[in-house]
Amino acid sequence: MIVSLDAIDRNIIRLLRLNGRMPNSELAQQVGLSPSACLRRINNLEASGVIRGYTAIVAGAADEGIIAIVRITLERQTEAYLNRFEAAVRSHPEIQECFLMTGDADYILRASAPSAAAYEAIHKEILSRLPGVVRIHSSIAMRNVLHPVSSSGRLHSGKAR
Repeated sequence: MIVSLDAIDRNIIRLLRLNGRMPNSELAQQVGLSPSACLRRINNLEASGVIRGYTAIVAGAADEGIIAIVRITLERQTEAYLNRFEAAVRSHPEIQECFLMTGDADYILRASAPSAAAYEAIHKEILSRLPGVVRIHSSIAMRNVLHPVSSSGRLHSGKAR
């Protein structure tokens, strides 16, 4: 379903991405609506599936260790190969995200580990053993630009203070 978003909807989404726990009264003030009108728009965005949920960005291994962006190429791209690969990926919590792609990689994964040595073990014991995998290309993230974590471990907006 394609949902038409106006400038206010896009602004609500932008602000919620920055702070999903922003009080409705503050959000309403920032987008220029009454609190009830703002809440109605949020409810509509949720009901239409534009906003699919809210999450917490957790400090720990996922943010303070190694984040690897992994491009996977499969031996074949048949439905059976894709289904086997996807089922196997779901059984490994070290893999936080998995995207079926167009282009030269069949999948892009995001995996986390507390250290480079721990990621090496994930690569050797998990990724290389996933069904149908013929090529693995890993890149290590240096820092998260959209969700930076300060040295105190607290999330900040990344804006100059």
